[in-house]
Amino acid sequence: MPARNFAVASLLVSSLLAAALSAGCSGDASSADPAQPRGTPPLSKTQAQQVLASYTAGANRAGSRFNRKALRTIQTDPQLTMDAAALKMRRVVKQPPPKLEFRDTSFYIPRLGGYPQWFAAAAVTGRGKQAQRHAMLFTRAKAGAPWLLAAAPHPADAALSRVALDPDGYAAPVGQDVEDLAVSPRKLPAAHAALLTEGPGAKGASVIADGPQTTETYKALTQGAKTLAGRGVTLSSRFSAAPYTVYGLRTKDRGAVVWYVLKQNEAYSASRRGKLGVSGDLVGLAPARTSRTRMDTTVLAQYLATVPPEGRATVNGMYRKAVGVR
Repeated sequence: MPARNFAVASLLVSSLLAAALSAGCSGDASSADPAQPRGTPPLSKTQAQQVLASYTAGANRAGSRFNRKALRTIQTDPQLTMDAAALKMRRVVKQPPPKLEFRDTSFYIPRLGGYPQWFAAAAVTGRGKQAQRHAMLFTRAKAGAPWLLAAAPHPADAALSRVALDPDGYAAPVGQDVEDLAVSPRKLPAAHAALLTEGPGAKGASVIADGPQTTETYKALTQGAKTLAGRGVTLSSRFSAAPYTVYGLRTKDRGAVVWYVLKQNEAYSASRRGKLGVSGDLVGLAPARTSRTRMDTTVLAQYLATVPPEGRATVNGMYRKAVGVR
C-alpha cells in the first residue's frame, strides 16, 4: 500500500505495517483428520483455478487502462471500492499497476449449504524481496452469477496452509457465532476496532494478540498524533467494524482463519492553511492544490486473523486503502 507523503500519523502506521507484510512463498495445505462432510462444494479445484485465471486476465486489462468500471465485472466490495481508489491514484500519477502473475496457488473450498457461495485461494506474486502473499476470497451471490473477488489481504506467513481439509480435499466453513473459539468471528472486528481506537485496555480488546496490526499500530497512531500536535495539526482517529460479511475456515487445530474489514475515520484540523495536503495514498480522491484547514478521510482495511480454540487471536494479514476524502 502506498504511504502518504505528507506528515500524518497514517504515514507512520504504513511504514510500520510494511515490514509485517513482507512475503515469502506459500505452503501447500495438507489434509486434517477426517470429519463428517457437510454441505456441497460450490465448485471443483479445477474450476477454482479457472476463476483465478479469468480474474487475473480481467484485472490486468482493467489496470493497464485505468478502467475502474471494468473492475465491477471481476470484483465486489470491499475489494472493488479499494481497488477503484487505487486506480484513481495510479491514473493521476500515470503509473499503471504491475502485471499480475499468480504462482504457488492453493485453493480452499468449503462445503456450503446455500448462497452466497465462496472459496479462498492462496497465491504469491513477485519474486525475492518483491514477493507478496495473497489470501483471496471469491464470492458468488446466486446461481449463474459470476465469481467476484471480495477481499485479498496480504498475510505475513502461509496462514491458509493451516486450513483443515477433509479426505476429499475440501474445507469446512466456520459460523459467525461459534462458541468453541477464543473469540467468535462476529465479535472479532469490534474487538480489533476497539483496540486500535482506545488501546489494548479497551473493553473486549484482550482477545487480540500484540502485533504490528494491533498494539504496534495503536502506539504508532498515538505517537503520530503527538508529533502532529507539535506542528499545529490535530488528528483524531476512530476504527469501527465495516458492514461486510465475516468469513472463516476451520484450521487443523480446531481454530479458524477469519477474513473481516474495519473502517477508519481520520479527522485532521490545522491552525493555518497550507499545513494539510493531499498526496500519497490520498492522490486522486480530492483536489491536490486546495488550501484547507480541515480534512476528514475514510480508510478501509481488510484483515486476516488466526483464531485458536483458546488464547488470543493473531492478526497476520492486511490490505489497507484510503477510499474517501472530505
